[in-house]
Amino acid sequence: MSLCDKNVLLGISGGIAAYKAPDLVRKLRAQGANVRVVMTASAAAFVSPLSLQAVCGHPVSQDLLDPAAEAAMGHIELAKWADVLLIAPATANILAKLAHGLADDLLSTLCLATQAPIHIAPAMNQQMWRAPATQANLALLHQRQITFHGPAEGEQACGDIGPGRMLEPEALVAALAGTPPKGPLSGKRILITAGPTREAIDPVRYMSNHSSGKMGYALAQQAVRAGAQVTLVSGPVSLPTPGGVHRIDVISAADMHEAVMQHAKNNDVFIACAAVADYRAADQQPQKIKKNQQELTLTFVKNPDILADVAKMQQGPFTVGFAAETQDVAHYAKDKLQRKGLDMIAANDVSDSRIGFNADQNALHVFWSGGDQLLPVASKLEVASALLTLIQQRMSACQ
Repeated sequence: MSLCDKNVLLGISGGIAAYKAPDLVRKLRAQGANVRVVMTASAAAFVSPLSLQAVCGHPVSQDLLDPAAEAAMGHIELAKWADVLLIAPATANILAKLAHGLADDLLSTLCLATQAPIHIAPAMNQQMWRAPATQANLALLHQRQITFHGPAEGEQACGDIGPGRMLEPEALVAALAGTPPKGPLSGKRILITAGPTREAIDPVRYMSNHSSGKMGYALAQQAVRAGAQVTLVSGPVSLPTPGGVHRIDVISAADMHEAVMQHAKNNDVFIACAAVADYRAADQQPQKIKKNQQELTLTFVKNPDILADVAKMQQGPFTVGFAAETQDVAHYAKDKLQRKGLDMIAANDVSDSRIGFNADQNALHVFWSGGDQLLPVASKLEVASALLTLIQQRMSACQ
């Protein structure tokens, strides 16, 4: 959306990244937005309310019950005024409040009282971000259609390195406006699959695998940062949608095949990162199978080969496959590259617990016709960025 004449309510919670708030306000106003600021009590320890008032042109709101507001209910006034609510930085504490519906200060109350879309820019220590409680809260908020932007990865104020840095103000403004930032992939359209598929056996049971979707989501996040327009076709995962990404949720391999074939022709790059089930039950039982027999025999049939079907398209996208193997990784990856007619394949050894399913790190051996490159063990965001750089280089070499 254009930010011109939009009412942006900026919520600031108590993290070190709050020092970026005045610059964020300036950049929002430069796009034509009307900005008002709400701060938590702890946020005021990191950035001055007076400095924010100076850049936004309005008094900063901090109190839940404001005697100066109409009927002393400033939270209702601000909730109705906002076209969009952006919380930046959003600490683990405010995420927990939002997930569980707490309303013990002005900012958390506004989140319940507003009908405006809520956008969140997380910022916290990397271990707090990875904590199971935080991830569970993120999953709840994702289910409520709350949009996340970031976090970025890198060195943090405490000296740790990992995910948890707030996106820079320029990137946040671009994400809020739906404008991809300028970068090496500007103008490119990228289609990515991520996560597992579920193949129903009966109304209760299904076959699946251990894919978390983390690698595919990291690719989507880094592709947006590099300026691409990204469509993410996702199997069932508990991950928030990266900011600026158009997400399509699917369940089965057949669902994923249909979504991919519908969108592939309109994209420049297709990255098949999902762990798609090779087989499905030949006959899905209409009722739950009862355990009244000692043995149960099921017949399976092959699922459609999404990657091969895209690779066969005339004037189709630059096609990148993934090969998750447990042995002879390079051999199987190169065979898949040639057999399916791919432009590139990224292989990883999922028998290694450091880089296997559900891990936060990865390492890839990338192959293409006449070449290969090792991407060493690093966070999935870093590996995703390196892979996208390789894809861009190979596309340029093929032109």
